Amino acid sequence: MADPKGFMTTPREEHPRRPVEERVRDWDEVYVPGALLPIISRQADRCMDCGIPFCHAACPLGNLIPEWNDLVSREDWAAASERLHATNNFPEFTGRLCPAPCEAGCVLAINQPAVTIKNVEVAIADRAWEDGLTPPRPPDRLSGRTVAVIGSGPTGLAAAQQLTRAGHTVVVYERADRIGGLMRYGIPAFKMERRQLDRRLGQMRAEGTKFRTSTAVGRDIGAAELRARHDAVVLAVGATAWRELPVPGRELSGVHQAMEYLPLADRVCEGDLETSPLSAAGKHVLIVGGGDTGADCLGTAVREGAASVTQLDIYPLPEADRDEDAEPWPTYPRIYRLSAAHEEAGTLETAPAADADARLFAASTLRFTGDAAGHVRSLHLVEVDAARRPVPGSEQTLPADLVLIALGFSGPDRHDGLIDQLGLDLDPRGTITRDARFATNVPGVYAAGDAARGQSLIVWAIAEGRSVAAAVDNWLTDGDSPLPAPIGPYDRPMTV
Repeated sequence: MADPKGFMTTPREEHPRRPVEERVRDWDEVYVPGALLPIISRQADRCMDCGIPFCHAACPLGNLIPEWNDLVSREDWAAASERLHATNNFPEFTGRLCPAPCEAGCVLAINQPAVTIKNVEVAIADRAWEDGLTPPRPPDRLSGRTVAVIGSGPTGLAAAQQLTRAGHTVVVYERADRIGGLMRYGIPAFKMERRQLDRRLGQMRAEGTKFRTSTAVGRDIGAAELRARHDAVVLAVGATAWRELPVPGRELSGVHQAMEYLPLADRVCEGDLETSPLSAAGKHVLIVGGGDTGADCLGTAVREGAASVTQLDIYPLPEADRDEDAEPWPTYPRIYRLSAAHEEAGTLETAPAADADARLFAASTLRFTGDAAGHVRSLHLVEVDAARRPVPGSEQTLPADLVLIALGFSGPDRHDGLIDQLGLDLDPRGTITRDARFATNVPGVYAAGDAARGQSLIVWAIAEGRSVAAAVDNWLTDGDSPLPAPIGPYDRPMTV
């Protein structure tokens, strides 16, 4: 630590966001360009040399956080980049999209605002690209083995990059027309501009990773044929089977899943469409689900020019500070958080029942009603208590022209037939069963990420991608793998 008293003398200062009135008129990232580097060395100085860095345990990747904090405080960007990339293939992704469980585990967070770990991470990643510190790293020689990676989200990309660098010929199969999974079609551009993804894909292509888009394994190419082509297969197909809302009126037009809505907005940003067929422009929008996907829908609807927008959360309004009895440090607490999208809701006429940030807490949807043409016009809800029991006399009706269901995902999509063709075992949750080494019941076929773990965070996705790559490489090389060994929880099954 460059300043042993930094955590006592320097307050927490986060990357400033652009003015709301400015950023809702475009799809650029919400942060002020160039404003992070001038403050980040001082923020890294707040890392307190705690002796036992609980941020390590809180980070699924095992990021060497105190080490690169110290290097950033000394402005040694090259060494900081080396330490960061030693555990994380894509820090520019996690630095923008991860909810930072590491900060919840920061020792300083016991009684002060945590170190801005996430901001330090993204500053290192961006500086590394600016300074040319992320050149392609192709293998010195090829192993003669081939690996198919199915799915190009963060799990698939991390696995592919690690296996390519180990010397295997890796082909990534993606059913969409572009690489990236939900990072391409699902996460709004105002959270991560696509140039961040394209830049990393360029590095991977230069290293030798091959990509096959518009190829649904199980439909466009049979699973048996793919298995015969490759020495090993990694399933990183994600958990894209969305959860439904089985209430009366669900069949009305105008009621859609969030993942029907968000990819269309992303395609507008990609230039494929002039306007989205599901645009929120001029509509009263209701979002059912209080998580990040719901917030993504909110920010998208604001930019599309919605007349009003309200996000319904079945949970009660969280407290501002952690409940030390129910969620003691260093657990990740459920506290009131104000995302960029929630700040932006104030630019619209939110529904009268909603708070200023457009959220309505402790709200459970009862039914939808529509007009004579069969289009949704109202959402009927009821307030619920902490046990999710309806509060008598609390029913409300909100106007609705567009309803977006954002209730998460239950497991991998089975429409392509891949799982059935391979004969994979599934657990009771519908996710792919695997052992402690990521191996499925089919020899040579491995599963990682949300498809096997269940819906989770991007940081878990990358960690699983790196670890399944090590497992596959160990199998292909009879235990002589140069890849970093799996850490922590990966030494036991992770399908529970």
